[in-house]
Amino acid sequence: MTLQIRIKDGVTPPYEQVRAQISEQARSGALPVGYRLPTVRALAESLGLAANTVAKAYRALESDGVIETRGRNGTFVAAAGSAAERQAAEAAQAYAERVRRLGLEEEAALAAVRDALRAAYAR
Repeated sequence: MTLQIRIKDGVTPPYEQVRAQISEQARSGALPVGYRLPTVRALAESLGLAANTVAKAYRALESDGVIETRGRNGTFVAAAGSAAERQAAEAAQAYAERVRRLGLEEEAALAAVRDALRAAYAR
């Protein structure tokens, strides 16, 4: 098993392509928990990207709980599934409380979520 990333020219920024592909591979199990990722510089060089582009993707992945940096030891795939699900549940709870305070009906709140998800997952 190895990290496989393909950067395509188009609308999606390269850092987002890197982030999304690593995230998907970690969540699917193609990259197992504990898998050591290449350094920012090594990955940037292999993809033909600027180091700052890969660093931005790594920061977003770390913020999402998909990867963890262990100082000089490197960057590794974290136990992302449970962390991601926990964060999603927390965000959903905060959203539900907010729309209730705003006085939205359940159907209107669900419609807003469906629209946001369609926009986020549109490819």
